[in-house]
Amino acid sequence: MFKNLQELITSMPDEKSCKKFLEQQRWQNGIVCPYCGHGKCYIIENNNRYKCASKDCYKRFTVLVGTIFEASKIPLQKWMIAFYLNTAHKKGVSSCQLARDISVTQKTAWFMLHRIREGVRAKKPLRLKNNVQMDEAFFGGHEGNMHKDKKSKTKAQLNQRKTPVFGIIEEGGKVVVQATKWMNKRNAESLMLKHIDKDATVVTDAFTMYKIIGAKHFKKHVSVNHIQGEFKVDGFHTNSIENFWSQLKRSVYGIYHQVSSKHLQRYCDEMAYRFNSRKIRDNERFTIAIQNCNGRLRYNHLINNSLTLGEYGKIKEIGNQED
Repeated sequence: MFKNLQELITSMPDEKSCKKFLEQQRWQNGIVCPYCGHGKCYIIENNNRYKCASKDCYKRFTVLVGTIFEASKIPLQKWMIAFYLNTAHKKGVSSCQLARDISVTQKTAWFMLHRIREGVRAKKPLRLKNNVQMDEAFFGGHEGNMHKDKKSKTKAQLNQRKTPVFGIIEEGGKVVVQATKWMNKRNAESLMLKHIDKDATVVTDAFTMYKIIGAKHFKKHVSVNHIQGEFKVDGFHTNSIENFWSQLKRSVYGIYHQVSSKHLQRYCDEMAYRFNSRKIRDNERFTIAIQNCNGRLRYNHLINNSLTLGEYGKIKEIGNQED
């Protein structure tokens, strides 16, 4: 197993070796038909394609079908490099930088990175236990840096300019990040009930909304009033979620510079994946990302639909779709 980018390029120098690696990671328990899920398939065309053995299906396919690599004209080695750079760099890599690194256009690199983000996002809801911290953050332009003609005239305009994001983290464990249209009790309550165990201790700031939800649904709620100079109450704090916010904001400000509200959830998912896998090595994080590459994301779907603001579940799952 490679340990760095140089060894990755050496171990996968051509399309054949990249496909072999992808096959090993995708089908660890044997080849499975991406169309019908049948577990018996034939190898045909000198190991370049496969054929489903089911009489009802009998379709031919390659290892790329049903993955984020499907119908891509980019060589697999460039895809592997993009995966490694995106998962190994702690704050991500911009499309402009990736375009220069692997010699593609910026538009192509942007689409590649979004397909990678689609692959690494959590497909199942995480369930957080024990001590769970929750907080919110806002993403958008700074009013002080804008021309006076572009500054918000009212508080309502200011609220529309900023996109709220909820963050929930298990102390010492994993994080769940969700962009939302409105930072209200209904959205916060729905997210907390979905991801937090009822026997958990919920730690938040002094926002009244959290106090009401915490007292109603969970075993214990601890409120830390930062305005009054409280940063720790009976050993409980919100430092873990604040730490995640600092990393996410540095990623946005320092690497991407600007993120639209339409795609903000994807950037949050990318950062959450790296944060949740922070205790393993870069090559292991890369391998897990490759193993989760099932599901095709089309360009038209990406630019025409917003998979942000808490609406993942309302949109038809992407993957294994035919042209």
